[in-house]
Amino acid sequence: MLPADCAGCRERRSGLRHGVCPECVATLRALRPGPVRPVPAPPGLPSCHALGPYGGPLRETLLAYKDHGRHGLARPLGALLAEVVAAALGQVRPVLLVPVPDTPAAARARYGDHLGRLTRHCAHRLREADWPVRVRRALRAAPRPDSVTLDSAGRAAAAEAAFRARPGLGPAPDGASVVLLDDIVTTGATLAAVSRVLAVHGLSPSVAVVLAATERRRQP
Repeated sequence: MLPADCAGCRERRSGLRHGVCPECVATLRALRPGPVRPVPAPPGLPSCHALGPYGGPLRETLLAYKDHGRHGLARPLGALLAEVVAAALGQVRPVLLVPVPDTPAAARARYGDHLGRLTRHCAHRLREADWPVRVRRALRAAPRPDSVTLDSAGRAAAAEAAFRARPGLGPAPDGASVVLLDDIVTTGATLAAVSRVLAVHGLSPSVAVVLAATERRRQP
């Protein structure tokens, strides 16, 4: 019950629920999932849905979770990710969740696979709503430069060589929709590269689902 910084607005508050103040909780709950599409979209990018734009409390909460060790935020963020999955697919059906893997260096820096934690909570929330859900760790990620330092062409080149299928990877269960999960979409290069690798092994994603989508700024 001691005061702590809200992950969404960074104000010092007491009685935070899962590390987020009531005002930021209300803002996050008011977001409505919808389709997003980078422009230009890279070849192989499936249809993509996001909870909202990468800004405000959503951006701050993601940064607190990924980069500042606030691992308790995995539960509410995973629940929000489940809402995007449900909205993207439209009706209850068998689902195979495939998270984009962290590189080994990123996992060490973040004390574990941050998207793996989100995926577990996402799957749990969907199962509570009677969705038949499986999770498959389908890929390995090779070391690559931090995407923050790269332009669009650099992101595409790094993503193309970054992912390899795990041994014995097979097709999706009959009737299951393959849902590719990530936290943020910017250029779509990572999601497109992962989708192409999965497609080779009979796991073409029906949709890619993310929490946030960056908004491209027009050049002056």
